[in-house]
Amino acid sequence: MNNTLQFVTIQKFENHRQQNFENIKLSYQVFGAQLHSAPIILVHHALTGNSNVAHPDNGWWKDLIGKNKVINTDHFTVIAFNIYGNGYDKTLQNDHTVFNAFDIAELQFLAMTQMEITQLYATIGGSIGGGIAWEMAIAHPDFIQYLIPIASAWKSSDWIVGQTAVQDSILQHSSQPLEDARMMAMLFYRTPVSFDSKFSHKKTRQNIPMVNDWLHFHGKSLANRFQVQAYRTMNYILSTIDISKQKDSIKAALQPLQSHVIQIAIDTDIYFHKETNLNTKKTLNQFNVTNSYHEIQSIHGHDAFLIEYDQLSQILKPYFSIS
Repeated sequence: MNNTLQFVTIQKFENHRQQNFENIKLSYQVFGAQLHSAPIILVHHALTGNSNVAHPDNGWWKDLIGKNKVINTDHFTVIAFNIYGNGYDKTLQNDHTVFNAFDIAELQFLAMTQMEITQLYATIGGSIGGGIAWEMAIAHPDFIQYLIPIASAWKSSDWIVGQTAVQDSILQHSSQPLEDARMMAMLFYRTPVSFDSKFSHKKTRQNIPMVNDWLHFHGKSLANRFQVQAYRTMNYILSTIDISKQKDSIKAALQPLQSHVIQIAIDTDIYFHKETNLNTKKTLNQFNVTNSYHEIQSIHGHDAFLIEYDQLSQILKPYFSIS
């Protein structure tokens, strides 16, 4: 297993605006079995995540991916790319609107082509990661056996487009942009019930409401490891998820899909709400696309895909129980 940061260069690429680029260097990490020795799983990271999905010490999805975990790295090769411009590999985009979600998916597909990967057992991702997984599956309908978007959707809602627009305004105009934008976002990632359960009107020793202290902690934590341009890039990509953009209709997008689509929604998610996933299931059924729908029960809202690991593992177990 080589989980160090590695690089692959896309020599020529045309984005959704028909702009041409040369020598785009993508970074990635590999966990588990040696590449081409086992079924391959591609993990798409979340908004402020990165390619370090499964390191046993600090991997951000290590409760889900690793030795003897539901995605067992003894049985699978796990690959995770950094979304180009997220800053984890020190790469930032000068223009944060250059690449949309489709472009990001296509760049990663081209990178895997160079790595001689012709088939994925599964691709999985939460939130923005699930949207990029959708984009890749639609662009290459026979490339992925299991498509697993979690707390996500095939199109960014007006709610998300609006939320990212407000965050972008904060990032451009605040005196502490990353901290303020992150604090605002955390209110969308959780629920009122989650906050009431967690804080119960308690205060710190300095008589500060614990909820305020918690929000400032998360804001400062992001400011210590992220950059404004990276956050603007990621929010823009999040706002551009839409598999129908590259097709004449949603029918034209979905009907050729050969993947088994496994949607996992969260019952209290106000960010990517479950009604969208239920409507997608109806559409997939209409077009005879093999699909399954599962639901995590949680008071925590959108962030439940980073909290409710027992439920998530139980849902995923039947799809990853191979030896």
